[in-house]
Amino acid sequence: MDLNEEARPFVGAAVLRGLGLLLAAVLTMWPTAAYASAPTVIPVGKAVGIKLFSDGVVVVGTSEIATDEGNVNPAKACGLKEGDIITHINSTEVDTIEEVSALLQELEGEAMSIRAIRDDKQVQFTAQAALCASDGAYKLGAWIRDSMAGIGTVTFYCPDTGAFGALGHGINDTDTALLMPLDSGSILPATVAGVEKGRAGDPGQLQGVFDTDSTLGLLHANTSGGVFGVMADSGWVEGTPVEVARRDEVQPGEAKILCNISGDRVEEYGIEITKVFTEQKDDCRDYLIKVTDQRLLDSTGGIVQGMSGSPILQNGKIVGAVTHVLVDDPTSGYGIYVGRMLGQCDNKE
Repeated sequence: MDLNEEARPFVGAAVLRGLGLLLAAVLTMWPTAAYASAPTVIPVGKAVGIKLFSDGVVVVGTSEIATDEGNVNPAKACGLKEGDIITHINSTEVDTIEEVSALLQELEGEAMSIRAIRDDKQVQFTAQAALCASDGAYKLGAWIRDSMAGIGTVTFYCPDTGAFGALGHGINDTDTALLMPLDSGSILPATVAGVEKGRAGDPGQLQGVFDTDSTLGLLHANTSGGVFGVMADSGWVEGTPVEVARRDEVQPGEAKILCNISGDRVEEYGIEITKVFTEQKDDCRDYLIKVTDQRLLDSTGGIVQGMSGSPILQNGKIVGAVTHVLVDDPTSGYGIYVGRMLGQCDNKE
């Protein structure tokens, strides 16, 4: 199998004010004493809705504004670029599209200071919003995003601390591909209403609906290894704790995954870990896996978007989570080692 084949993270379709997205992940603590008593967590495998609100607003593009004097683009002219995270206008902190718009109307085209984050460094610009001829509103000429929502899978829950982890990969902005800066977020009860089967060239996806009036837990981190938080409703979690496998215990061979591909029911399916990568990769792809369970192949075609975070178990221990599907072969994909997720669960940036 060509390991350079295109792979996609599992982004499931969700119903929430017309927004669609991705999700699934994990969380917990790794012991500092080498191979002391192994930590235990509850493998979950349930689908959830995930809402994420950004810390600042993300610039996802720029466009010209038609004014009475002609077309202008203040955002581009001042130096703003796709991927910049606007945090302040003048001295006022901004986290939402509404806050940015209100300030632009208040300033009425006066020169303003824009503070932003680019490549983890603070940058500053001076700009003047332009008055749009068609609607009479002051605009900056930047497309911005302040939130994302979708459906994903919870990997594990730690009953001792209430911590949980999901997805096995971070939530990235769909336009810039950059990790979304987290201001706040939550997980919500979800029901998988259908499955679009995966085919070569089309990875398929879970289709679900989640309850926006209920909150299962609050997020405190969005990292390359998943999203993490604290569960508010421990009664939602089912199952018994299992040991977390050491990295050297994970071997090529038979394994299981826990998936929620219909309603809110979690079932166990057979897979094979076909390769264990000994070098730790920055993209968190630690295993190559292949679905072998005919039931899952018949229902989904293999791995589909929305299954990110489905826990992987081998020899009775949790070893990781599903993270990506190979676009040209939906029966195969990648997984992350669970210890990596545990190592990021305290990241509250």
